[in-house]
Amino acid sequence: MEQLQQEWAGWVKKLMGPEFWMQVGYVILQIMLILIVSVVIIRIGTSLINRLFRKRERGPFRISERRENTLKKLVQNTLTYVVYFTAFLMILDAMTIPIGALLAGAGVAGLAIGFGTQNLVRDVITGFFIIFEDQFSVGDYIQTAGVEGTVEEIGLRTTKILSWTGELNIVPNGSIDQVTNYSIHNSIAVVDVNIPYEADIPTAERIIEQLLPELPARYPEMLAEPELLGVQTLETSHVVIRVIAEVVPMEHWMIARAMRKEIKGRLEKNGIDIPLPRMVMYSRDEKLSNENQGKRGE
Repeated sequence: MEQLQQEWAGWVKKLMGPEFWMQVGYVILQIMLILIVSVVIIRIGTSLINRLFRKRERGPFRISERRENTLKKLVQNTLTYVVYFTAFLMILDAMTIPIGALLAGAGVAGLAIGFGTQNLVRDVITGFFIIFEDQFSVGDYIQTAGVEGTVEEIGLRTTKILSWTGELNIVPNGSIDQVTNYSIHNSIAVVDVNIPYEADIPTAERIIEQLLPELPARYPEMLAEPELLGVQTLETSHVVIRVIAEVVPMEHWMIARAMRKEIKGRLEKNGIDIPLPRMVMYSRDEKLSNENQGKRGE
């Protein structure tokens, strides 16, 4: 009992002594300096990376803007991870926590949980091949793993995809097994125009053909004059005429909307209206009356 009281008195004396608080203050000061230096290094490194990629435009090696954004973001993230990990180890050392023992324990623990991190390893390997093979880049509009949207960020483990409605989807790279990239090649705007059977089909086609050469001057996104393919299908109340146009990547939706508006206005101006739904109704009394008249005629 006396030994415990002596030990407790020793701890109280140590806590109340100036040397302990000076040591605590020194450790806190070290931690603050480490964090400040880490933030400064990250900011300076980010600035140097941006400057390096800007100078790359005047260099002999040329890469696409898509790939440049992806590589720049990846290098910045890698710098951040390395600096913060190093700062974490320095903080542990400042707190007199044995780093060597922790690293040795982490190695043993890593072997123990290695079989449980197969998905993590797969995500990292898949992310490396996505970047190395340039399957898609930041800013591309893609569809993969049940998600469709614009690529916001590509990391070694996950990819962030922003849907056009605003949802941010974080997809593990290991889940990306098939990718549809809409941003690499030119897009095709497809417009189907409904023409009623009462209208003259050759006349409607001639009106549309006269309009199409005017559209590229109004819409710079068009890379060539739209093409009238002709009658696509025959519906119950109308004929479907298809028009296509080659446009820059990801502008086919906007151009298709614009073409529908232009074609509808030109057809209405020439007296051809868009067909309306039809419903044919038969009266039971009228049907019986017609049958009776037929019998009397016999």
